[in-house]
Amino acid sequence: MREWEHYEHTADIGVRGYGSTLEEAFEAVALGLFDVMVDVREVEPRECREVEVEEEDLEALLYSFLEELLVLHDMEGLVFGDVKVGIEKTENGYKLKAKACGEPLDPEKHGPKEEVKAITYHDMKIERLPDGRWMAQFVPDL
Repeated sequence: MREWEHYEHTADIGVRGYGSTLEEAFEAVALGLFDVMVDVREVEPRECREVEVEEEDLEALLYSFLEELLVLHDMEGLVFGDVKVGIEKTENGYKLKAKACGEPLDPEKHGPKEEVKAITYHDMKIERLPDGRWMAQFVPDL
């Protein structure tokens, strides 16, 4: 059960993802990131890219993961509408492997919204909620 939402923030827009697992929360926040840029419901899974990052804590892991997706967007012009994430605990922190599927940005099809310049640690939070779900959030630099 992945879901995301955008929330009001003083200067920009926040992205918050929820999931029944940590992995689903990361997937949802990635989809929420791309939904800031385009209507992700219009993105078809024509091309897939694999992303692998390793960091010492969950916040750094989320930052690096989203940064890799944004680099793929900037370098290859791809937008993603489906993301699958696996996270494992390691001796030094966490390792994430993801498969992101989407297609090249088509302004007529995807309805571009905002340009995301960078991933930030601003308002970044990853936590388990009282109902057992996971939540991950951050504010991108627009």
